[in-house]
Amino acid sequence: MTRILLLPGWLGSDDGHWQRLWQKRYGDAVVEQDDWESPRRADWIARLEDVILAHPGPAALVGHSLGCHLIDAWSASTRHADHVACALLVAPPDLYGPQLPAVLQPWRRPLAQPALPFPALVVASTDDPYCHLSDAMHMAKRWGAQCVNLGPCGHINAASGLGDWPHGRRLLDGLLRRGRHNTGLSPA
Repeated sequence: MTRILLLPGWLGSDDGHWQRLWQKRYGDAVVEQDDWESPRRADWIARLEDVILAHPGPAALVGHSLGCHLIDAWSASTRHADHVACALLVAPPDLYGPQLPAVLQPWRRPLAQPALPFPALVVASTDDPYCHLSDAMHMAKRWGAQCVNLGPCGHINAASGLGDWPHGRRLLDGLLRRGRHNTGLSPA
């Protein structure tokens, strides 16, 4: 069975965030970080690696905001990307935009990185204060992912009023089917 690993962004996801609601409703696992306020990329990568290697079987990664960049950074540094069936990347922030807080600037990476080594889908909105849609589409292209435009949904977080975001779950389910088909993994 494919485990769903939820990767919150900077400052974590509060109780009203769809990631925490998915954790409660579906039993998905939130990858908790030791420091949500001053996220050190190497520490977050090491934590994700530990969680992935702690359980046998494939995982689906669901990143929100900085969690999307964690998936990218982890996949570029691991030898265990074959443990991942797919990744849903929701509301990735523009790490090169002027709105990026100083504490997140060490997360900037060269833009000429390889595509993600597993099927991926980027979900973006037209009015995300942390990323223009065109920048999200550029990230999707660089990651070898499709991009879904949700329209005006802000940062696709608790403030967006999505509740447990059933549309996002359907996107994940479709991506899981695609990931199993592309990797030869058995159905959950």
